[in-house]
Amino acid sequence: SPGHCWPFQGAQSQVLIRLPSKIEPKAVILQHSPNRASPMETISSAPQDFTVSGLDEESKEETLLGTFTYMVWKKPTQTFLLQNGSCKTFCILKLVIWSSWGQSGHTCIYRVKVQGKSTGPNPRSQLPS
Repeated sequence: SPGHCWPFQGAQSQVLIRLPSKIEPKAVILQHSPNRASPMETISSAPQDFTVSGLDEESKEETLLGTFTYMVWKKPTQTFLLQNGSCKTFCILKLVIWSSWGQSGHTCIYRVKVQGKSTGPNPRSQLPS
């Protein structure tokens, strides 16, 4: 909801996202607050340019899955199809925000979703009872 963003310090930031199971990622969905719902109707804290990479847990190898631009004049929830048609699977994705739409002090994201094909069991479901 407006006012409850996931704030990243500065215009450039990164975060690692651990998925509940190994997937073959197909798309990333990024959400920012709609302009009319933001305090003072500002969108300057919205992310602009960003990349998504998959990280191999064992080798620590990073695979670039796409470079994107979040368009503030479009809908607040935007889907980005991953560009590098890799059939690799990942448990960890890296989201790097390279710029925002004006706010240099922080960048806000309200929601990140990952769409893909599950390729393995949920590790949490394999824990002993």
